[in-house]
Amino acid sequence: MNFSSLLSMISGLALAGGSAYVAKDYLDGQTVANSPVGPALVEVVVASQDIAFGTALTAQSLTTISWPADARPAGTFTDYGALLPDAGKPPRRARRAIAQGEPIRASKISNFGEKVTIVQTLSPDHRAMAIKVSAETAVGGFVTPGDSVDVLLTQGRGADLKTVTILQNARVIGVDQDANQETDKPGVARTVTVEVTPEEGQRLALAQRAGTLSLTLRNLDAPEEEVPLDSIGLRDVLRTLQPETEAAPERVRKTVLIRRGTEVSETEIR
Repeated sequence: MNFSSLLSMISGLALAGGSAYVAKDYLDGQTVANSPVGPALVEVVVASQDIAFGTALTAQSLTTISWPADARPAGTFTDYGALLPDAGKPPRRARRAIAQGEPIRASKISNFGEKVTIVQTLSPDHRAMAIKVSAETAVGGFVTPGDSVDVLLTQGRGADLKTVTILQNARVIGVDQDANQETDKPGVARTVTVEVTPEEGQRLALAQRAGTLSLTLRNLDAPEEEVPLDSIGLRDVLRTLQPETEAAPERVRKTVLIRRGTEVSETEIR
């Protein structure tokens, strides 16, 4: 092979390699251009641990996670600066219990230094009212904040004793001075605070003076609508417990025959 042929072969190989490289670079560029672009992300502040009602927000209780910017929940925060106080200043507090991993929303936290009480947990046009209870009248102490209960009134004496349900599906917002809905330990309380409307509050105030109030816990899946219930008396309970009376035995009829001459008559002996 002469030098001219060798040079031509080398030139051909170089040209082919260059063409392949250019083609590959072009195809890679097209692939990148046509690939879908991921959604824009933003850092959202969430709870790094469970935050109980009334607890102050701290740097240890907060963290951030990436969140699609277009789907960011309303009222959330993207930095700690709006949540943590300056040095020496009062903190923000949780108005509601916040679960670990839950985004921090403006509606669930107080302003800096704002007092947090159960009043801020009430529904619109509702009131908080306390009921005196004991272990016997408060389901043995198993009533906790966040539960729903019915309130029963028992009044009267002896055979005239009666019970009536005066309130249904009332939300418990406090047990004694505890309003933390994360509480799951039973305890004997002296008062239970429930959420009521103004009209229900009037009924409850009268009922406390009229007799003894008892609470019944509602099932979590129980319907929220009220079912009208009639009052029940001790006579009704005793009537349902009495066995059916047996029929009185048939009385034996005794008679005597009286003869007067040719006439005979029969007379019953009583």
